[in-house]
Amino acid sequence: MSMWQQTEIQLSPRSRGFHLITDEILTQLPELAKLEIGILHLFIKHTSASITINENADPTVRSDLESHFNHFVPENQSYYQHDYEGPDDMPAHIKSSILGASLSVPISHGKLNLGVWQGIYLCEHRNRGGSRQIVATLNGC
Repeated sequence: MSMWQQTEIQLSPRSRGFHLITDEILTQLPELAKLEIGILHLFIKHTSASITINENADPTVRSDLESHFNHFVPENQSYYQHDYEGPDDMPAHIKSSILGASLSVPISHGKLNLGVWQGIYLCEHRNRGGSRQIVATLNGC
């Protein structure tokens, strides 16, 4: 029998950067362990933060990503019109659009079927982004 469940996950505020949140997601989804096969869909409800999957072992990957995105999408550009909330405002929206607001991860035998070195990241693009909400939708049997 197929199961559908939707949960809203509240993440604690984090500093600007790329943060592993795989364990935080899993602790809030104990029902995932009951699924033999399925999909976990994650959607972040913000326009200045994003989610992605990347390296889960070496923390320099996270700092390198932050450095690259700050170079790739710089602050204080004269052509930015949307800067009401400070110099990190428009760059945060651009970074969010580049990385995306959702992920789908396969579930196999009650676990996320990620690669050995893969983890789920919260990408916080604001200097003071505050808490973030993610809608987690489980589907499977």
